[in-house]
Amino acid sequence: MGMPQSAVVIGGTSEIAGAVLRALVPHRLRRVVLAGRHQSQLADAAADLQGLGAEVEVRILDVTDVAGHRSFAADMVAHLGQVDLVLVAAGVLGDQEADEVDPAATAGVLATNFSGPAALMTAFAEVLRRQGHGRMVVLSSVAGVRVRRSNYVYGSSKAGLDGFAQGMADALVGSGASLVIVRPGWVATRMTAGRAPAPFATTPEAVAADVVAGLRRSAPVIWSPPILKMVFAVLRLVPRALWRRMPG
Repeated sequence: MGMPQSAVVIGGTSEIAGAVLRALVPHRLRRVVLAGRHQSQLADAAADLQGLGAEVEVRILDVTDVAGHRSFAADMVAHLGQVDLVLVAAGVLGDQEADEVDPAATAGVLATNFSGPAALMTAFAEVLRRQGHGRMVVLSSVAGVRVRRSNYVYGSSKAGLDGFAQGMADALVGSGASLVIVRPGWVATRMTAGRAPAPFATTPEAVAADVVAGLRRSAPVIWSPPILKMVFAVLRLVPRALWRRMPG
């Protein structure tokens, strides 16, 4: 049927990831492992899915601690038997004004949004290749399609993740496994609370619906909302002198 029965979620407290999982439960998703740094928030997310009939467990995982990534991926295979879906949703928005003058803060955003997830994706790619099936779904962002001056620390971290995911998707061709890149626009979540919505703002539930539809048709890239694909085809052509004045 092409829809996952088991899933491992990296960034298990993500509201977008939670919405995707809730949308997948009616399509036979039954076993879920939520991995992240915050036990109480993971427990709340697990209870939400358990109420829908899914079997959910939580694991404490720091995505920036790359030394344990290979053993974590192996543990997930031993626990689940097989991994149908790896949903990569770890990320922080950061504070551009503070981050751009603080080397440690810049490194923290890049490690959480790009290098840490990329290392864990490498570990799970080995798992999916050995299985000969399974999908990795990576939550990127339109912020990484063309990086703006107003949020270049966050945007560049997503650009790096997006580029890495594109290369990994190509590397998985012929293995039986695959990778899907999701590029949401501005999404109303805890992370964006207090910020003015951008044009074509959306919700976690709407992103989830786009993801499920994309999985059904085996789309390699999912834009949410879909109109952003056309919008950014035009925005790529905006002269740099004008682009740098684009608001956050």
